[in-house]
Amino acid sequence: MGKEKLAYYGGNKTIGRSFPWPVYGEKEIQALKKVVESGVWGITSDPESSVSRFEKAFADYLGVKHAVAVVNGSVALRLSLMAAGVKPGDEIIVPPMSFIATASVVIEVNCVPVFVDIDPDTYNIDPDKIEEAITPRTKAIIPVHFAGNACAMDKIMEIAARHNLYVIEDACHAHGAEYRNRKLGSIGHTGCFSFQSSKNMCSGEGGIAVTDDDTLHEKISSLHNVGRKPGGAWYEHFNLGCNYRMTQFQAALLLIQLERLEEEVVKRDSNGLYLSELLNEIDGITPLLRAPDATKHSYHLFPFKYDRSKFNNISKKEFAELLAAEGVPCFMGYPEPIYRQPVFQKKNFFSYVIPDSVSYTDVSCPVCEEACHEKGMWITQNVFLGERKDMEMIAEAIRKIKANLQ
Repeated sequence: MGKEKLAYYGGNKTIGRSFPWPVYGEKEIQALKKVVESGVWGITSDPESSVSRFEKAFADYLGVKHAVAVVNGSVALRLSLMAAGVKPGDEIIVPPMSFIATASVVIEVNCVPVFVDIDPDTYNIDPDKIEEAITPRTKAIIPVHFAGNACAMDKIMEIAARHNLYVIEDACHAHGAEYRNRKLGSIGHTGCFSFQSSKNMCSGEGGIAVTDDDTLHEKISSLHNVGRKPGGAWYEHFNLGCNYRMTQFQAALLLIQLERLEEEVVKRDSNGLYLSELLNEIDGITPLLRAPDATKHSYHLFPFKYDRSKFNNISKKEFAELLAAEGVPCFMGYPEPIYRQPVFQKKNFFSYVIPDSVSYTDVSCPVCEEACHEKGMWITQNVFLGERKDMEMIAEAIRKIKANLQ
């Protein structure tokens, strides 16, 4: 029996269906209609406004006291750093395997990102390498729950406590994910989420910062509202903030999505575990390990390692193209660690005050570099709201590609 022709070369797709995103229905449409008809689209002191209700509902969902809805996840990170009291030249420990904002917000508060390599099995920051990067200038750690897989939070919090550091969780991939039955984003001093278009909860753009700390909440709330304080006058500004407020439209969408988030997390988690089982049987494909203390994984991404030697030595870019043609939404991953981006290599920091001695040309995080250049790939999150049969077809698509390359 001959090999089945690859879809890339004109054969039939393995997966004929699409995986639409975003997901919405009549409830979202009616929620937006209600905001339009209310005439209240922006800031209001009404506790029954969409923004106020969403902040409370999201905080309750995570089990924290406070939440401040903002324009995006990057701003949530930036305001968290400002509220922590960082000063120019302070050092902030970050992983190199993330969207650039994890590090660029550090520059935006005139601080220095210090990159710590990732664990080869999870692609999360390696907790065993954090302590050696701490100096007298270190102020905070930003662990990124990459793909929605929990970082080693107990160890990170213990290190932070010993060195009197803030922990700001970048949970932009981790809506509903858990570490030892605690929601990610609720463990550090602050937690930051994104609602950008690709995220598991999305409102086009948007973000939120959460905390149990009353003082941090007061500062973040003021900073996101042009430096105002509760009870102050409209034109009375106590802090150097800006307008980083979420609109009522975005919050209305997110309130509806929050209603179904837990059900979706359970489905993503189940599908991700099943796909991991299937792909572990294919030589040359290694799903990243689920963190041992991750009680729920949100699978914003499904990352895996690709061994080109098992696929006739084709590049991961070529493999991604073949897989996409078979109907599997996939991506070849970040092309470079953050520190290899031109903005860091050339220090195009504009007016931000970064010491002249800081240079990223000699930074090396070998595990992250291997992930970016050779092995790291991922399947996108919308697939994991599919059915078990879809997971089986993904594995079948990979086996089909492998058979054609032998």
